[in-house]
Parts: sequence; structure tokens; C-alpha cells
Amino acid sequence: MKGGLFKKEVLSVVAKIPIGRTMSYKEVAEAAGSPKGWRAVGNILNGNHDPKIPCHRVIRSNGETGGYNEGWRKKKGILKKEGVLKN
Repeated sequence: MKGGLFKKEVLSVVAKIPIGRTMSYKEVAEAAGSPKGWRAVGNILNGNHDPKIPCHRVIRSNGETGGYNEGWRKKKGILKKEGVLKN
């Protein structure tokens, strides 16, 4: 799969994650057609600044929040507001 097409697929998958739900980087990679592309998913999301794409809803497979291009503290705060995180 070409890089540009994969990026479009990743952004399309992430755009559909509803409020209060999350997906792991691995789940996004699988849904976008590249099961081993979880690192590429992280890089794509790190470079995304479109507010229509809820990048903060993509977390690590172990449940940790992972990175965010606006800082992990902000990511945690948004996920708390959306009811995903309790603490």
C-alpha cells in the first residue's frame, strides 16, 4: 500500500471514532489495511493538525494514552472530558 493512500485510510478510520470510544494504534493500522503499520499510524497522527480528526482517541494497546501532537497532558484531559479516562 502506498504511503499517501495509507495516510488517507488512517485519517478516515480515526475520523470515525466516536466520542467516548478509543482505538489502539494497532487497531487503526489493521482497519487501514496495514496490520503491522502501527508506528506509521503514530507518525501520521503526530503530523495531523486537522481538528476534524480526533487523534486523541487513538491509544496504545496496553491502555496507556501514548503521544499527542499537542502534548500527552492535553490528550489525557480531553479523554477525561469524553469519559474515556477516570483518573
